[in-house]
Amino acid sequence: MKDALLRILPEPILELLKRIKKYFRNRKLTSQKNNNQLLTKEGLIDQIKNIGVAKGDHLLVHCSLSKIGYINGGALTLIEALLESVGPEGTLLMPVFPAKGRNKDYLLEKTVFELNNTPSQMGVVSETFRKMTGVKRSFHPTDSVCAFGKEADYFTNSHFGNITPYNEYSPFRKLCNKKGKILMLGTTLNGACTNLHTLEDAVLFKYPVYDDQIFTVKMINHHGVIHKMETKVHNPVWSAKRNCDALKPLFEKEQVLINGKIGEAKCMLIDANKMLEVMIDYYNKYGVTMYTPFGTNNELIN
Repeated sequence: MKDALLRILPEPILELLKRIKKYFRNRKLTSQKNNNQLLTKEGLIDQIKNIGVAKGDHLLVHCSLSKIGYINGGALTLIEALLESVGPEGTLLMPVFPAKGRNKDYLLEKTVFELNNTPSQMGVVSETFRKMTGVKRSFHPTDSVCAFGKEADYFTNSHFGNITPYNEYSPFRKLCNKKGKILMLGTTLNGACTNLHTLEDAVLFKYPVYDDQIFTVKMINHHGVIHKMETKVHNPVWSAKRNCDALKPLFEKEQVLINGKIGEAKCMLIDANKMLEVMIDYYNKYGVTMYTPFGTNNELIN
């Protein structure tokens, strides 16, 4: 009911609700700081381990920092905890998308994407991570990903030049190939789980989720060389039809994800490859997608 209501509210009302929510969240964080209720790196590492993250994991993190609680050292402490959790044999990845809203609106502004300088709009943790020494970024105008660790180059080196952003050359699909994990840290499937889009590029998808317009984007690589790339973006009309959280019971049933908590934040640890396999299976059998989470004819409604 809540998600359905949010989808029909006017944008100004949604923005006002977000600001009110942020205000009260910041008040709570200030209170935690003043009362010395601090989360430490060591404590975060223990909790990250307890949810199922292990040394050698390739881990894509979607994060809402403020939902975790007051962290001593902020975003950098959290990133250090995540890096130590996966260890030198693992890889930490984060989405660093440059658009504040819809990708179509962003590209209609004739935006230039600069690999080194275009900031992430995916939160302070992703932007802090992007700026860290040694972090690599995939060269993609709307759906770029940053990575640090053993397989950082593998995950980021072939995103450029593909007409859609979630195909086999993308960091998202490569995460499936490497049996990687996705940590939803204070975020929901509705709000952030980009890997749900891997289904759309893995099968002959029957819904027109990509917009008809093909954009040619000016891009500047880390050497300052100008490139141009054609890309599709998601159709805003179809994006409004998404009901990703309705897929969660299916993923729980098929043991795709583990629920947990880090600090005060509700979390999900997702097996990226198993999620894709389950999505393909249920799409082929019942037509299940994030747009039709109960099947083409609502077969999966209990």
